[in-house]
Amino acid sequence: MRRILIVLLLSVNCFVFSKTQVDTVAVYSEKMKKEVKSVVIKPEDYAKNKKYPVVYLLHGYSDNYAKWVNRVPSIKELATKHEIIIVCPDGGYSSWYFDSPIDPEFQYESFITQDLRKFIDNNYSTINDRKARAITGLSMGGHGAMFLAIRHRDIFAQAGSMSGGIDLLYSTKKWEIAKRIGNYEDAPNEWTSRSVTNMVDSLGNGELNLIIDCGVSDFFYEINGNLHKKLLSLNIDHDYIERPGKHNWEYWTNAIEYQLLFFDKYFDKK
Repeated sequence: MRRILIVLLLSVNCFVFSKTQVDTVAVYSEKMKKEVKSVVIKPEDYAKNKKYPVVYLLHGYSDNYAKWVNRVPSIKELATKHEIIIVCPDGGYSSWYFDSPIDPEFQYESFITQDLRKFIDNNYSTINDRKARAITGLSMGGHGAMFLAIRHRDIFAQAGSMSGGIDLLYSTKKWEIAKRIGNYEDAPNEWTSRSVTNMVDSLGNGELNLIIDCGVSDFFYEINGNLHKKLLSLNIDHDYIERPGKHNWEYWTNAIEYQLLFFDKYFDKK
């Protein structure tokens, strides 16, 4: 039997009556056969008789669903400012947001695009349309956001990346990627086909609104610059930002403001 656990902060009351701005929900994953937590941030003046765009905001390697709201509490103010709902799903400590072909415990692509998306649209006052849905994230989550958006253009109209690990071949020995798709030597196609830098070849201009952001002192700076150059060569419109900064929360606290401003500009809020 399908189970959905709803938790609001420390309460188990039905969230439809909640006056809190931040909810914590646990949604059942059909593929992983377990409940997965997410944070849902509503505008401060959230009303059920109004419909809102949704931004899915992904965490990085070794973090979890609560990291964004704990490290960058200002995203609550940004949800109110832009009149959006922000959803921060748990992506496992090293899922890279794939459906792993070798580990049934890591099926986060299906969880986010199917189970969680349906739950959010069924239980919150959303504009249930791709034109009002965006996804972004940092580091592993930057890769995940671009990966999911490219593979699910029927679900997302916009995607962003902050310090994204968008080329898996940057290192084939780190961040437990091999545990999800196999060693590079044994499964090179899994690595190349799942790297965002290769996946953009399938994009047509205008299919996704894209924004990419990376600090010039970030260890992922070169691969993000390469992605920017490749998108230019493919004549795919996108926003690209580089500025002084490292792979840290100081940078991402700043970057998320630009990302949400970019999404807000293109959302269809009707």
